Amino acid sequence: MVKKRERTGLGRGLSALMADIEVPSATSSTEMTVDPDARGLRRIPIDRIKPNAEQPRRHFAEAAMAELAASIREKGVIQPLIVRPDPTQAEHFQIVAGERRWRAAQQAQLHDLPVIIRDFNETEVLEVAIIENVQRADLNAMEEALSYRQLIDRFGHTQDKVAQALGKSRSHIANMMRLLALPEEIQSLVRGGQLTAGHARALLTADNSVLLARQAVANGWSVRDVEQKAKASGGKTSRVKTKPRVGDKDADTVALERDLSAAIGMTVHIDHQPSGEGRVSIRYKDLESLDAIIRMLSNG
Repeated sequence: MVKKRERTGLGRGLSALMADIEVPSATSSTEMTVDPDARGLRRIPIDRIKPNAEQPRRHFAEAAMAELAASIREKGVIQPLIVRPDPTQAEHFQIVAGERRWRAAQQAQLHDLPVIIRDFNETEVLEVAIIENVQRADLNAMEEALSYRQLIDRFGHTQDKVAQALGKSRSHIANMMRLLALPEEIQSLVRGGQLTAGHARALLTADNSVLLARQAVANGWSVRDVEQKAKASGGKTSRVKTKPRVGDKDADTVALERDLSAAIGMTVHIDHQPSGEGRVSIRYKDLESLDAIIRMLSNG
């Protein structure tokens, strides 16, 4: 009887996937070398390793990469990469975790790298890559928010489960995911490092968020400055009760849509009528997302 392989990723955590393993010294051979006592640790030629196309990290800071390359050039790669056999090419491997080290090792002109080979499927590859990035790398706020969204949308995890697995609070997960409701221009400024996550959160309630974002960048405003400007811009809306209008939504309804969207990891629309009745619609991307909605409703 074949024993079913246990699910990896959030259920096990990185401690089980990235256990401390002593790295054997680099060899001059271009062939793979195996240490039978190192729990699957190998050294593989760097040209037989390729990155994961669905890697959540999209931006690699040049200065940080140069610094890491210099360290690797002097001391080598201390932490092995996690790879899986490349499903499209024999004797080649795909990175599950450790792309920054792979890129820096190329800059350092290393010929081979220490790796741990794991037989992960497509879902596990992306799940572990997301967790590794969130826990170990300096993702920008938008990359972090998208990582949480992927964990929830694609794998059906709840915010509580993601928070527990990553050692973060549920409110942190929810607040970061709320940033995905910001206009694309603001998200781009955050990805480029011109605005921080604190700036972005302060802009969530502003009526003229894009204009304030541009002014914040141009004038070097602090997070506190943006909070004060955002409060002033939305002051009338927050103090005066206005009835919803056709084709328009009041600030409270928009805020509720954002909170619900962040809470379930999907886009929520609220159509509230002056009579008090209305409709809530949830947009899902695939059958897995629909299953997640059904599970949430079934569990109350």
